[in-house]
Amino acid sequence: MAEAKTRPTKASVAAFLAAVPDEQRRKDGQAVAKLLREVTGEKPVLWGSNIVGFGTYVYRYADGREGEWPIVGFSPRKSELVVYVMPGFERYADLLARLGKHRTGKSCLYLKKLADVDLAVLKEIVSRSVAAMEKKRVRK
Repeated sequence: MAEAKTRPTKASVAAFLAAVPDEQRRKDGQAVAKLLREVTGEKPVLWGSNIVGFGTYVYRYADGREGEWPIVGFSPRKSELVVYVMPGFERYADLLARLGKHRTGKSCLYLKKLADVDLAVLKEIVSRSVAAMEKKRVRK
């Protein structure tokens, strides 16, 4: 059975964020890292080469395979900051309407820059997401 390619590393999150080439994306990444740490109470961990994750949960496929993934995380990509909200967005329509400029994928919240969104609303989305994932959390 194949293992997940994106796994937790021992790499420094601070060094990763400091090396983000775009100054605004770097500052936004550092601000999101602080927000996610406040919400989760977890230390950030670099997953693979570019995902900063907080906490861990177990996911299961229909065939019984399992894996671990961050409860919440983000990546300061070249064109957008991506926040990973694992339960998806169907339950957050009220908050998304007030968030500001964004787009979503299945579990991805894409932001061009933090200045375009209401940080209190973002924090509430993350808080609700973490609470929804709590039953799947792995304690280490």
